[in-house]
Amino acid sequence: MMIEVKNLFKQYKEVLALNNFNLSVDNGDIYGLVGPNGSGKTTAINCILSLLNYEKGDIFIFNEKMNSSKNNIKAKIGYIPQDVSVIYDLNVYDNIDFFCGLYIKDKKLRKQYIEEAIDFVELNDFRRFLPKKLSGGLLRRLNIACGIAHKPELIIFDEPTVAVDPQSRNKILQGIKELNLKGATIIYTSHYMEEVEYLANKISIIDKGHILVTGTSKELKSFVGLGNSLEISNIKIDKNYMDELNNIRGVSKILKNKNDLKIIVENALAISNIINYLNKNNIIYDSLNIKTPTLNDVFLEITGRELRDNGY
Repeated sequence: MMIEVKNLFKQYKEVLALNNFNLSVDNGDIYGLVGPNGSGKTTAINCILSLLNYEKGDIFIFNEKMNSSKNNIKAKIGYIPQDVSVIYDLNVYDNIDFFCGLYIKDKKLRKQYIEEAIDFVELNDFRRFLPKKLSGGLLRRLNIACGIAHKPELIIFDEPTVAVDPQSRNKILQGIKELNLKGATIIYTSHYMEEVEYLANKISIIDKGHILVTGTSKELKSFVGLGNSLEISNIKIDKNYMDELNNIRGVSKILKNKNDLKIIVENALAISNIINYLNKNNIIYDSLNIKTPTLNDVFLEITGRELRDNGY
């Protein structure tokens, strides 16, 4: 196991930011940690990295108990924070050199690692640029290079694609996949559910300081009963036909909103049977769409739809 967090509690005055928080990350995972604003994601990461003290609980990384003095553990971790953390008086090359040099003292090896990091994030043409001369996407890529240049075994990405263009975003996601294929274990937080669904082999949804549910994307959809659905607009159907639709094998649930239906199904055969039934009985409707549930649907189902942001 790469990370194990047991029964973690963290209090900010009257706010309990982490409430019996537990987390297990296996070696080789891309682990997605998602939650609403103020759910405790950033607090959890800062506790794992020993950037914050906490009231109670235990954190183990590489099977060692983590604390602020464990420099041997820190040397094997890369952290890419949400807020870009580079030195604005240093150019691209010197920034990567500085952060890599915190862990790699051998100058020859460090130079090799810097060049590999620059190649990896494709900043060769910008190596002498100061950060203020870089676009938002290039700055994010520099932030990543600074966090990974020392070849960490565990890399924590906290919202790495905020406010970047689609091309840079795609490059960052591909890079994270590549880092994982090369052996790094990844923790990834994001508000973009499609990114987490694309990247992560395991996902936890956190709210109010503790994990609500953990699993693969498919398992989470199954957990909340979100199968594929058939959405039918402006359908003319009476109660008898509705009862018969409900009895079609593979139909889990039918939701009616005025003249629109949303039919949750267990499999593709059920969709075929529904369409055949509608046609056979000459039931009139305007349009029919098949919808596959997303991680975003799961997230809203579990955490609710209200806006909230208390900053933790």
